[in-house]
Amino acid sequence: MMMAETRNMRCDRLWKQARLATMAGAGLGVVEDGVVAARDGDIVYAGPAGDAPRFDPVEATDCGGRWITPGLIDCHTHIVHAGNRAHEFELRLQGASYEEIARAGGGIVSTMAATRDADEDALVEGALPRVDRLIAEGVTTIEIKSGYGLTLDTELRMLRAARRIGGARAVTVRTTLLGAHALPPEYRDDPDAYVDLICNRMIPAAAEAGLADAVDAFCEGIGFTPDQTQRVFDAARQAGLPVKLHAEQLSNLHGARLAAEAGALSADHLEHLDADGVQAMARAGTVATLLPGAFYFTREERKPPVEALRAAGIPIAIATDCNPGTSPLTSLLLAMNMGATLFRLTVEECLLAVTRNAARALGLHARTGTLEAGKQCDLAIWDVEHLAELVYRMGDNPLHGRVWKGL
Repeated sequence: MMMAETRNMRCDRLWKQARLATMAGAGLGVVEDGVVAARDGDIVYAGPAGDAPRFDPVEATDCGGRWITPGLIDCHTHIVHAGNRAHEFELRLQGASYEEIARAGGGIVSTMAATRDADEDALVEGALPRVDRLIAEGVTTIEIKSGYGLTLDTELRMLRAARRIGGARAVTVRTTLLGAHALPPEYRDDPDAYVDLICNRMIPAAAEAGLADAVDAFCEGIGFTPDQTQRVFDAARQAGLPVKLHAEQLSNLHGARLAAEAGALSADHLEHLDADGVQAMARAGTVATLLPGAFYFTREERKPPVEALRAAGIPIAIATDCNPGTSPLTSLLLAMNMGATLFRLTVEECLLAVTRNAARALGLHARTGTLEAGKQCDLAIWDVEHLAELVYRMGDNPLHGRVWKGL
């Protein structure tokens, strides 16, 4: 009796002789002798070579024992903007605070003027070098916020520029409408009228045009009150868009609790987060996105309550917060080092923070952030002996290869 022929499983690409950090399940999901196979841009297998099906790949790559992680995810950036604020950096070195500079007409409003003067092409051209630096470090997904136009037309222009970046580069771009970033000068005497503009025109227009994947706000003494933030959240919900929040960066207005009660994907910064906010985030499953670049650059002293976040089981993400005023950072690897050295995160926490947890902060955890069958095949291949080197080294880039959607 003849035995039935066993057919090999077809795949487009196969990576073998690799060590994997799948980020799936408990911890880093380490596989010492691993294989990743992709078909039609998605992972069909990621795991031990000994358990893998027999594959018939179109292309096979011997990784020579290198590490493979999911492609990195920068889940909080303001990477589309015009101009820079190097002069404000000098003022801070002389002792001026972020709040003092903002109240004197600097800060976000300073970038607003330059961004309003830039057309869409100029915004894309200015952002691409910053995006390229992230891509060169293994980043495959980037969140890009608006928030420097502060008019209907310029906020939509920023979002269109962000969408174009996703077409110009091999990277997934998620866009966030941040109209509630600062109060523009023309609304200085009537802030609620500006909130009306955000709620009644900006959010509906961005949603109708398919330009925004989420809505964000800056809930702070120099930003927007909790009541105004709640109005923005309500408008986002009516438009069918999830929310995020800049919360508790400079003071505690209980924005994190407000965000959690609105089912926010993430609350970001969190230096002044209190126990009430921690518990609200834990109940809601809201991700805590920490931004050590801004903490370092503005020379803040109060750190986010990392121990409380750990104890509550809240997922922690790390991002560059790339922006012209408080975090002109285009290295997610350095952001991880800062998260470890400044906030005392572990290596494991840092790596999960720029993969699995960052994907959750963008609502993308069903598609990316881990090496699992069915996920998009986004990979970073590293020339390191130990994964800790990705967090330990400063100014080093050990990326050997990068794969986006299987290519």
